Amino acid sequence: MRILILGGDGFCGWPTALHLSDLGHEVAIVDDLSRRKIDVELEVDSLTPIRPMSERLAAWREVSGRHIAFHNFSVAVNYQRLLDLLEDWRPDAVVHFAEQRAAPYSMKSSYHKRYTVENNLSATNNLLAAIVDSGRDIHVVHLGTMGVYGYGSAGMQIPEGYLTVKVETDDGAEVEEEILYPPHPGSIYHMTKTQDQLAFYFYNKNDGVRITDLHQGIVWGTQTAQTRRDARLINRFDYDGDYGTVLNRFLMQAAVGHPLTVHGTGGQTRAFIHIQDTVRCIQMALENAPTPGDRVQIFNQVTETHRVRDLAKMIAERADVGIDYLPNPRNEADENDLHVKNDRFLNLGLNPTTLSEGLMEEVTDIARRYADRCDLRRIPCQSYWSAPDRAE
Repeated sequence: MRILILGGDGFCGWPTALHLSDLGHEVAIVDDLSRRKIDVELEVDSLTPIRPMSERLAAWREVSGRHIAFHNFSVAVNYQRLLDLLEDWRPDAVVHFAEQRAAPYSMKSSYHKRYTVENNLSATNNLLAAIVDSGRDIHVVHLGTMGVYGYGSAGMQIPEGYLTVKVETDDGAEVEEEILYPPHPGSIYHMTKTQDQLAFYFYNKNDGVRITDLHQGIVWGTQTAQTRRDARLINRFDYDGDYGTVLNRFLMQAAVGHPLTVHGTGGQTRAFIHIQDTVRCIQMALENAPTPGDRVQIFNQVTETHRVRDLAKMIAERADVGIDYLPNPRNEADENDLHVKNDRFLNLGLNPTTLSEGLMEEVTDIARRYADRCDLRRIPCQSYWSAPDRAE
């Protein structure tokens, strides 16, 4: 396939681009390098040293013999460039990662809220509108989030996107319908992902755009089979309070002897997936596209669930470090359960990469190797969900 990857310089986008290129697909990346600019804003770098995009692409060509084209522009701003690219390059599929991905960052201030909304919603709408304008049958694979479901205790296993409901009509009859699972976003970032769902529903219904929406859990790990092949290809490792994902943060903190930072009681249950499974799931979604006329296809892209404090205790005991229970900056329940269906990827043959000593050690080894790049001041979360908390 000819595959365009929007946001292909990012934590999930870069290893996905390499994975698909390694499989023999023709790959091009669009990215405005905004995530690198946010590093400058936050005054914190990836724990792993990320090479400039030209070096990354040259290194990949050296080790694989394959070329990945790069287009530097914002999908949210440069509509005409996006449309021209779709018309000229004529991709079979577009993988959409071009959204600000961190919930804490989206809640830092009114500026960050507005930036997240303007970037994420405009990027999604521009992509869908450009596909319609191009007149081409392009399959969109979007990286969403489990956070669209919220993190309450639903008392049921969360389905893959659609919920069957029974509605009583005016004449007393009962009608069964399938609706999108009711959204319950916990941040501005998550809110934009729930809005993405409605945009997908509309463009699919109105214009027949073929779409797969992947509701992904929290990604952990750093390396994939491709990013390990050369030091210049190494993936991001975010450890700060805004962008660091919880398990990676714990493993990094343990590696440098810092007490593990648990916000609140740690009773929050979260869904997880390893970065290697993320790229495999993208591949599976591309290989199993909906046919014309199908509704939006939704997968829960998760492999396991864990309670945060249980993860912290396991890693703390293993590394002989303490645990700091800090005030929770998020506006969320202290405790929740999470039961998620993930049958669709399992039925397609996904062999889940679950939490193991070997993989945790791999992440810890990377953290130790680059420990001198860690700024301990950036570990605590500084973004608060509500104005009273910010005032304190």
